[in-house]
Amino acid sequence: MTPEHILVPYQSCQLPEGPWLVFAPHADDETFGMGGALRLAANAGIKTHVIVLTDGALGGPYAAGTPEAAALVLRRQQEVEQACQILGVNSLQTWDQPDRGLLPQDNLIERVLAAITELSAVTVFFPGVLELHPDHRGTAQVVWQALQRLYQRPWRGQLPNAWSYEISVQSPVNRLVDITAVRAAKEQAMQVYVSQNSQNNYPEMILALNKARTFSMPADCSHAEGFYAYPAVDIHLELAQAAQKAITPYFVSTHV
Repeated sequence: MTPEHILVPYQSCQLPEGPWLVFAPHADDETFGMGGALRLAANAGIKTHVIVLTDGALGGPYAAGTPEAAALVLRRQQEVEQACQILGVNSLQTWDQPDRGLLPQDNLIERVLAAITELSAVTVFFPGVLELHPDHRGTAQVVWQALQRLYQRPWRGQLPNAWSYEISVQSPVNRLVDITAVRAAKEQAMQVYVSQNSQNNYPEMILALNKARTFSMPADCSHAEGFYAYPAVDIHLELAQAAQKAITPYFVSTHV
């Protein structure tokens, strides 16, 4: 069977080229998923941009359309602004797609594509394909289709790299980023999300996921974030097909 070092990295990767553009389904996913990498990028002088796609109105006990839900939307916007300041993010946009209603509609795909080109993004991040929340998987689909359209159109700039990041569960990864040096900054940013941490102990769960990702890392790595860098040749595939390619090594014999 395929040995472990083919399935998971054994050392931290170099940070990908910038500018970065991170698409987050909700305010907090950018921090929980890759807050450490964002802080490392800022420390390295890499420009980073975050776009939150949904309004996050259902991230609490309130029904959609109520004054309480509207107040939660505003509170989550304030939280993500504060978190992004801690993580050194250069720009932040909060869009208004309905929470738990994110669909790969044409106008949204085109809006994502426009953002990628306007910000001259060289590395584009979206949630991993095995995420449980439908908006996480919906974001992946929307961003993937936007990248496909960009790859198909005449474009003089550098075609962006496609990287997925883990938020709540492990997905296939071929890159690990050692966040030991910036763990405290990530924890500080996670604690900003009082509205969400009141629903569950998310920081504890995220740190457990980051700790689990050190399984193959050197002993001095306390926490790591996992990513999957999609080969450019796979952009023409449907996302499900590209994901299947990522999982295939688990089921075939590879001797390297």
